[in-house]
Order: sequence, then structure tokens, then C-alpha cells
Amino acid sequence: MMTGTWAKSIAGAMALAVLAGPASAGSLKDEAAPSGRMLEWSANFAVTSDYIYRGMSQTNKNPAVQAGLDLTYGILYAGIWSSTVDFGPHTATAEVDLVAGIKPTLGPVSFDFGVIYYTYPGAHDSAAELNMLEVKAGASVAPWKGGTVGVTGFWSPDYTGETGDVWTVEGSFAQELPKIRDIGLTFSALVGYQSGDDAAYEGAFFTDHYTYWNAGLTLGFHERFSLDLRYWDTDLDFCQNDRLFHCGARFVATAKATF
Repeated sequence: MMTGTWAKSIAGAMALAVLAGPASAGSLKDEAAPSGRMLEWSANFAVTSDYIYRGMSQTNKNPAVQAGLDLTYGILYAGIWSSTVDFGPHTATAEVDLVAGIKPTLGPVSFDFGVIYYTYPGAHDSAAELNMLEVKAGASVAPWKGGTVGVTGFWSPDYTGETGDVWTVEGSFAQELPKIRDIGLTFSALVGYQSGDDAAYEGAFFTDHYTYWNAGLTLGFHERFSLDLRYWDTDLDFCQNDRLFHCGARFVATAKATF
């Protein structure tokens, strides 16, 4: 419950797999330019009113500063992403995530297979290990113009806080809307379900599973800048109290620049 993700980005988010484009039916295709593979990179910087990961605040409902660097080479990708966090006194104040994977296509389906390693510098004095490894597998399609539907599964052999074997599944939807002048508009939503079978997981969450969701509108400006306005909520009962890892309903705004 004390973790983040690099693409949450959508995104976090939000964890939204993006359709890169159809390939020849029945074959996996390298999405590099026809002239050959090219190493490309991009950087991003964001400020958010609350860093939410799978429905839970990672900053005690306070703002966060985030930044990332992404590299791609054909269907291969790798990156690093970081954010400020607030897990209470005498523990980590930052999260640094490392990610790598591939994004092949098969016919109209775009896949995303990767691994994420979440780290929390300065958290070595915590009662339980916060760092964790997670693998993911996702697929998405564009069934109509401007629309994307996807599903992604995550698995960690030992979830953050040493809470054991944990599975997470997320379903996502995004739809481009008509522009307003030069402002691009995209509506997106996500529903996630997480389950853990270890006693430590149930002790941390007061349940062995929970559901979270979000929905919001992203405004794009001049291709490099965006403003995401999003509603988050979960079905966790302990969110009725004012806890450090708040997981009740809240509205989050995130401004992002990509270069």
C-alpha cells in the first residue's frame, strides 16, 4: 500500500496500455521506423495535488513532485520514475521506480510485457521492507476511432511491506473527445482489483482483497503539456478514518510537461 508505479501514470494513473498501431495479422512486428530501429528518449515532469497509487494516497493527501525518463528502441523500452512520498516520520521521503519491457503488436492487439522494481531510498529503518518487484502483462485494442480498451495484470512474489504474494488486475478505457480550439480532450477510466493471500496482507488492508477505480478528463496543450483532473475511490472500509494512507473518495489534479 506504500508503493507507486512508473506508468501510473496514467497515468498513472493510471496504468493504461496505449495502442501503438496495428501490425500485419498473425505476426509480431517491431514498431521501429522502416529504415531501422532508433533509440529515442523523452523526459517528463509533473506536480500533483495528491500522489495516488491503486486508490491510496502516498503523500498523506499532500502534493507531490514527480519526474521520469523513458527510453525506447523498437519494441523495447526502459525507464526511471520518481516521486516524493510521505509515509510518516523516520521513513522514506522519495520513491524511485525502474521499469523495462517490450511492446509488440499482434494484429489489432497491442501488448505490454514488463517488470517494475519499486525502491524507497532512506526506508531501511522501517519495520518491514518496502522495496518490491512486480511483473506485468497487458493488452489493448482500439475498437473504434479514438477509443482504447485495455486490461493489465500485475504479480508480486512479495508485495511492499513484506505482505506476500499479491495479484492485481486493471481494466482501462480511454476516449478522445473533440478538441476545444487547440486543447485536446481525453476521457479515461480505470477499475482495479487486488488480492493477497498472506496474513500480513490482510493485516495491512483489513481484508484479503479490495477494488479501486478512477475516472477523469485530460486536457492536452501544444503536445507537451497536460492537465489531468481525476476522481479516485476504493471500497476499503478503513478509509472512513483519517489514516496516513487515505483511500477514500477524493479529487486529484496533475499538471505534466513532456520533453
